[in-house]
Amino acid sequence: MTKLYIGKIVNTHGIKGELRIKDNLTTKQRNEIFKIGSNLIIDDNKYLITSYRVHKDYDMVTFLGFNNINEVLFLKNKKVYKEESEINLKDEDILDSELITYKVKTTDNLGGKIIDIEETGNNYKIIRLLINNKEVLVPYHKDFVTIDSNKKEVIVKLL
Repeated sequence: MTKLYIGKIVNTHGIKGELRIKDNLTTKQRNEIFKIGSNLIIDDNKYLITSYRVHKDYDMVTFLGFNNINEVLFLKNKKVYKEESEINLKDEDILDSELITYKVKTTDNLGGKIIDIEETGNNYKIIRLLINNKEVLVPYHKDFVTIDSNKKEVIVKLL
């Protein structure tokens, strides 16, 4: 079983066992990953999603068998994963957690690595790179970033 990192449970919400998850997914990916009736994996245990909604910048879920805040407190600050076989994304959709593992090359043939992918608001993302021991920020946009999923490589155009 291959697990993909989705995000982290940052808190509870309300008193009915709802959990607040912070992630770096696009809207299309969220609908697939948090589908009601599918599972999330936390500490190698599967939890069945019974409700899902978006509230501010968080994904809000409840799990089967957990109906109040006291029953879900133990999940706070835990990392959330999804079984890769349960995700039916299109070929061009790559999870940020997978993209971070890709090799990075610039158009000037410099090598580097992705440190993080951050959402700045309005579904706009920035890739934080480390190139020649310097931190570089690049817009996650087709004019600056080309992804080759076959080679597991990201080609970045620096300004």
